Amino acid sequence: MSDTKNAAQDTSGRKTHEFQAEVSRLLHLMVHSVYSEKEVFLRELISNASDACDKLRYEAITNPELTAGDEEFRIRLTADKAAKTLTISDNGIGMNEAELIDHLGTIARSGTERFAKALESDEKNAVNLIGQFGVGFYSAFMIAEKVEVFSRRAGEDETWVWVSDGSGSFEIGKAEGSTLVAGDRGTAIVLHVREGDEEYLEKSRLGYIVRTYSDHIALPIILTGGKTEDAPKEGDEESADEADETLNTASALWTRPKSDITEEQYKEFYHHVGMAFDDPALTIHYTAEGRHSYTVLLFLPSMRPMDLFNPERTTAVQLYVNRVYITDAAPLLPGYLRFVKGVVDSQDMPLNLSREMLQNNPIVASIRKALTKRIITEIGKLADKAPEKFTAFWEAFGLVLKEGLYEDADQREALMKIARFKTTNSEDWRSLEAYVADMKEGQKTIWFLTGDDAATVARSPQLEGFRARGIEVLLLSDPVDGFWITMAGKFGETPFRSVTQGDADFDDADTADDKGEEPETDAGTATFITFAKSALEGKVADVRVSKRLTDSAVCLVASDAGMDMQMEKVLAQHNPEAALSQRILEVNADHPLIKALAGKAASGEGGAGLEDAAHLLLDQARILEGDPLADAPAFAKRMADMMAKAFG
Repeated sequence: MSDTKNAAQDTSGRKTHEFQAEVSRLLHLMVHSVYSEKEVFLRELISNASDACDKLRYEAITNPELTAGDEEFRIRLTADKAAKTLTISDNGIGMNEAELIDHLGTIARSGTERFAKALESDEKNAVNLIGQFGVGFYSAFMIAEKVEVFSRRAGEDETWVWVSDGSGSFEIGKAEGSTLVAGDRGTAIVLHVREGDEEYLEKSRLGYIVRTYSDHIALPIILTGGKTEDAPKEGDEESADEADETLNTASALWTRPKSDITEEQYKEFYHHVGMAFDDPALTIHYTAEGRHSYTVLLFLPSMRPMDLFNPERTTAVQLYVNRVYITDAAPLLPGYLRFVKGVVDSQDMPLNLSREMLQNNPIVASIRKALTKRIITEIGKLADKAPEKFTAFWEAFGLVLKEGLYEDADQREALMKIARFKTTNSEDWRSLEAYVADMKEGQKTIWFLTGDDAATVARSPQLEGFRARGIEVLLLSDPVDGFWITMAGKFGETPFRSVTQGDADFDDADTADDKGEEPETDAGTATFITFAKSALEGKVADVRVSKRLTDSAVCLVASDAGMDMQMEKVLAQHNPEAALSQRILEVNADHPLIKALAGKAASGEGGAGLEDAAHLLLDQARILEGDPLADAPAFAKRMADMMAKAFG
């Protein structure tokens, strides 16, 4: 909220308010920065005007007197070269004093601080973030030295005026005698154009901008006196209004045949409906007929939106009923498709839908199921037809799509077919179908390894035996991986299995060499393992010779019946009181360190030194897992003592 405590009254009867700190910050950046695409200010203001009309159209469903006598919505542009003003007006919902303060003096949407930082860090692309954060109004200050907003809320009697030069404050008061708000409602934004930006007073320039960026707006955008060359001569009955020009097609884009819509028109509609500035990776436009009739125009982005990882996971597909805007909060898609933007226009829903009714509406549920299936199918087609484009899309949104592998049982198989993974056998993304097709003869398992980050997972010692045998392993480093792979259990008929669980049984997938044989355990190694079990009693479940390791000395694994180790750690983060199960310490009998320790054990030497060595091996294994040391001071002392003996 603005600082109303410090509001000051001036002689005109207006009160002065300070902008919210974040608003002042972004206004300063916009006013003092040079942008290559200033023209987007008009798109943003027209988009806001369209939204205002949509909101009133919806309110009028239950309160028709709000639009009585003026049911045709429109947006009007008026350029006055003499006064150096450009006015954008609408006959939408309008705003009263409190709403002007709330909407134009503050940014209520979360992420404001992050938005302001983004503006500061990348001024070249800063304008591309404006609409995405719902602050498009402030783009007016890119070309205006002063902005006046006259507004009257539908159903109320008073017109208010908001004025600011974009510095640190704004004034607000009653607009006595103002004729800028046509009829009984709406908003008129008057831009006092800055010197050097007079091009935005040229009618041809305004026409070009509207046709380029706002042709999809489903309301007429009228340029006052636009057809100046056809202005009526003296004595003609043609009125000035008849000389106005409607600049846009003024029909809902999704209602037009696909053959009549250009790629550029699709792109600009995506920019409008998605508050985005990238090009869509995929456009889905079709009409469903049958039990339920509805039209769909959806876009999959090519770049992550700033709020992709908002914990609320809200979707942003707009619901219309027979071209009447209803809401952008209808549950038309599951949370894991929250990046999808667009419109669904139903022909058979009732207009008077409350939010509660939408949550339990069977038509909404049916559309949701059909949309989800169609989107996943289209993503699959993209993977087949445009692999490079799909790869870029997966790198941006794969993490979010994998949430569906966990929570959407109906679509899990379809999602697993489009999912891509990094593996030990390839630096490129691999599908599960490709993995299964390339499994070694006799292999019955899809092996995987989870971890906190990709680099750590790829360096894990548990992978050494698999790499040596050429057995491919999925490298999973996203937080959701442990959940979905546990929930799925298998792909087709092939089960998933963690490389950190149980004894690594390579026998079925071994080549004809001896890599699959049980590791030999000589007397010295057996003696050391017995000694280590005793020294580490209560700290590990077992100590045994490893078939996994080829280069490293030790690693930790879970028991056959135990949970995947990374999954257990993730669950422990949500329940700190839950103790982690004890691991199995595996040792590499061929490693020089283990051989040396085995020799000491066989000769009866070692004593306390072997006990320290066992503890250090356990600590080493924990470090490799990225786990904290159970007793860091004890580790440091043992390490110092061991080094002193080695170099003393």
